[in-house]
Amino acid sequence: MKKLAKSVEDFKELVDECYFIDKTGLLKDLHAEKVVLYTRPRRFGKTLNMSMIEYFYNVKEKDNAYLFHGLEISKHKEVMEEQNKYPVISITFKGMKQFNFEEQMNDFKEIIAKILRKYSELKKSDKLEDKEKVKLESYEDGNINLAQLGRALEFISECLQKHYNEKVIILIDEYDVPLQHAYLYGYYDEMVNLMRNVLSAALKTNKALKRGILTGCLRIAKESIFTGLNNFSVYGISEEISSQYFGFTPEEVKQILKDYNLLAYEEDVKTWYDGYMFGKQEMYNPWSIIQYVYQASRTSNKKPLSFWANTSGNDIVMQYITHGDSQMRQDFDTLMNKKSIVKEIKPELTYREMDNLNNIYSFLLFTGYLKIVEVVDIVNDRYELKIPNEEVRKVYRNQFNEYFKEVKQAERPIFIQAMLDGNLEKIKKVLNKILSVSVSYYDNKESFYHGFLVGMFQGIDGYTVISNKESGEGRFDIILLPDDIDQKAIIIECKHVQSLRLLREAAKQGAVQIQDKRYEEMVENEGYESYIGYGISFCKKHCYVVKSDV
Repeated sequence: MKKLAKSVEDFKELVDECYFIDKTGLLKDLHAEKVVLYTRPRRFGKTLNMSMIEYFYNVKEKDNAYLFHGLEISKHKEVMEEQNKYPVISITFKGMKQFNFEEQMNDFKEIIAKILRKYSELKKSDKLEDKEKVKLESYEDGNINLAQLGRALEFISECLQKHYNEKVIILIDEYDVPLQHAYLYGYYDEMVNLMRNVLSAALKTNKALKRGILTGCLRIAKESIFTGLNNFSVYGISEEISSQYFGFTPEEVKQILKDYNLLAYEEDVKTWYDGYMFGKQEMYNPWSIIQYVYQASRTSNKKPLSFWANTSGNDIVMQYITHGDSQMRQDFDTLMNKKSIVKEIKPELTYREMDNLNNIYSFLLFTGYLKIVEVVDIVNDRYELKIPNEEVRKVYRNQFNEYFKEVKQAERPIFIQAMLDGNLEKIKKVLNKILSVSVSYYDNKESFYHGFLVGMFQGIDGYTVISNKESGEGRFDIILLPDDIDQKAIIIECKHVQSLRLLREAAKQGAVQIQDKRYEEMVENEGYESYIGYGISFCKKHCYVVKSDV
C-alpha cells in the first residue's frame, strides 16, 4: 500500500508515491471553459487540483505525461489532444498575508520573478524583441511600478505566446487571500485596485489567453475585480458542475477505509468528517479523512480527532463570537445543539461586508463552517443551515470556550469586589453577562455551574479556593479564603433549577442552607472573623443571588 499524502500538494508526487484518488475528470469540465472560478472551503483540494491542471497542460511537463495514463481523463480523446500543449503560468496567492500594501506588492513581485526564472528561455528567445527582453529583466529584478505590476501577467503571457506559438493557461490559486488580509490590516482599497488591474489585464483584455482558472473561498464580485470578463463561470458550493472533484465522495471514503482496514469505523468517520453538500453531491473533508486514516492505520487509536480545528483560518468564528449580538448567540446555541436555522445567503460578498452581522452566515457557509440542509426560498436566497459535522462543531466549541475564558478573566475582579461589598445586583449582572457568552450545550448541567464558579475564583492572588468539603453539618459548595486572616471570607451554595420561575426560591434555599448547616464553622475554625455567604441559583443563562444571614 502506498503512503498517505498527509500534506502533499504536488500532483506528480501524489501519483508516483502516494495513495491516489482520481480527480482528473475535472479536466473534462475545464475543456468547455474560458475563465472559471472554483470556490470551496480551505483544505478541500483546491491547490492539489491546480497542480494537476498544470501538469496536464504545461508544455514543459511532457516527460510527465505518463501521470495521466489510465486515469479518468484518458478516456476523453478531445481533452487529451490538449495535453502538454500550452505554456502555463501557475501562481498561488496563499502566502500573501502581509501587514501592509508595500509588503504585499513585494510578495507579488517575487511571484512574478519566479515565473520568469521558470521560463528563463524567454531571455534568449529569437522570437522576442530586445525591448521585450529588457522589460522582462526589469520584471524579474522587481524594478517596476504599481501600474506595471498590474499588467505583469498579461505581458508575460504575450511573450510566452510568441515564444511557444501557443496561447497561455493562467492558474491563480487562492486569489482572495490577499484581499482578506488587506481587509484585516487596513489597506483594502489599494489591494482591490491592484487585483482588479491584474485580473482584468490577465483574463479580460489578454489576447494571449487560452484559459484562466482561479480558486478561492469567496466570490468577490461587487468590488468589480471580475467586471467584464468574457465567458466567466463561477462554480461554488451550490453548483452541480465539478461538484465531485473537490473533496471525497462517500464511495471514495469507503474505499480508502477498506484499503486500510478501517471499514469498521465508517459510521464514526461519517459523523466527524461528512456533511458537506456541493451541488447535490455529498462530500467529505479530504484533509481530515487523510489525517484520520494516517493516524488510525499506524496507531491503536481509531477515535476520530479534530484535524481541521488545528489548521489556520478559524479566526472568522472568533470574530463573530466576540462581536455578535444576542440574536446571533441564540442562533449559535441552536446550531451547537445540532438543530438548524433559516437565514438569507448572499451568493456574492466582499470583505467589506464582514462587519455586517447579517452576512455572517454567508461567510460561514462559504468557508465550510455551515452547510445547506434545504432551500427554503430560492427567490429570496433563504436556506436552512446546520453545522456540517462533529469536527466543525469542535471548532465552534473551542472558540466559544476560549472567548468564555477571556470574558471570565476580564470580569473576575469586578465580580470578587461585588461579592465582598455585598452588592447583589452587581453580582447578578456580572454573572449574567458571562453566562450570556456561553453556549447552551452546557445548559442544565449542574456540574458546569459549580465548575464555572470555582473557575471564577481560581488563580486569584491572595485567595485560596476550597470546594465541596465538610463543614458544620454538611458539605459546602465553595469557600473563598483570603490570605490575610483579617479580610472577609466568602461562602457560596450553588443551586441549579429547570425553570426560571424557580430561580428566586432556589437562591433563597441556598442562602438558608449556609446558615442551617453552619458552613461558616470551617471559616471560624481557620481563624476568620469576617465572612459573607450567598445562595446562587442558575437556570440556563440566568442566575439569581441571595445573601445569607451568617
